[in-house]
Amino acid sequence: MLMPKRVKWRKQQRGRMSGKELRGVEVVFGDLGLQALEPCWMTQRQIEAARRTVVHFVKRRGKMWVRVFPDKPVTKKAAETRMGKGKGAVDHYVAVIKPGRIILEIGGVDDATAHEALKLAAYKLPIKTQIIGRRDLAAGGTGA
Repeated sequence: MLMPKRVKWRKQQRGRMSGKELRGVEVVFGDLGLQALEPCWMTQRQIEAARRTVVHFVKRRGKMWVRVFPDKPVTKKAAETRMGKGKGAVDHYVAVIKPGRIILEIGGVDDATAHEALKLAAYKLPIKTQIIGRRDLAAGGTGA
């Protein structure tokens, strides 16, 4: 499972997910990408399920990039515990996803296969997504 090797602070506050993503909003590595349209906390299990779906569908051809990493610790107190006595222990890690963020990218396979693989991966995720292409390919530019 995905989780940080070490962290500076063991526990974090919850924070806010308001606003749009500013970084990681363009397809950079592959040809097609899966873009988030809603905010969420994506767990390491959800990211891994989407990744395995793509790898299984394309039969290990091409290349895939996972553009998100779960580095936010989520704490949980034990069941039937009274209030107080401090914050609970770290239960799992999540990636904070804001609208516009690219979650997965795929390249090296034909567009129809990549599109279907990303569609299947989107079913595994808890939010609405869209499949987008590389901007410089869509604009017909040379990239230089």
